Amino acid sequence: MSDSDKLAALLGRVPRKPFEVVVSDDQGPVVIRNGPVLDDGTPMPTRYWLVGKQARLAIDRLEAAGGVGAAEAAVGPDELEQAHSRYAAERDAAVPAEWSGPRPSGGVGGARCGVKCLHAHYAWFLAGGDDPVGRWVARQLSNG
Repeated sequence: MSDSDKLAALLGRVPRKPFEVVVSDDQGPVVIRNGPVLDDGTPMPTRYWLVGKQARLAIDRLEAAGGVGAAEAAVGPDELEQAHSRYAAERDAAVPAEWSGPRPSGGVGGARCGVKCLHAHYAWFLAGGDDPVGRWVARQLSNG
């Protein structure tokens, strides 16, 4: 089975944009890297997407237990703002120079500030991003 087929099975639909698997395990893709703009011109703020079933379930449980608020409390606002800036800079650098349509905005997962989604932070962290929230998530998962 191809990565596209595995991803379609995980998502329950065909991906809307070419992607690159950047983290995988014995079950298949865990994290994909999306292009900054979908084929129809829609901006894609979520550069790194957590698609692995087990990882998503673990983060779902962490979020349900108040993880978003706990992560925001554990990571200082300046450190979080810097992470959003690094994420946005990497994503924005992937927008073709000749692109004149709408551009993605925000930081991790499209958030302008704070923590919107632990899944996006953890995905970027697993892919090698310098994300303090992703590091916090990894610690929580290793303790649980």
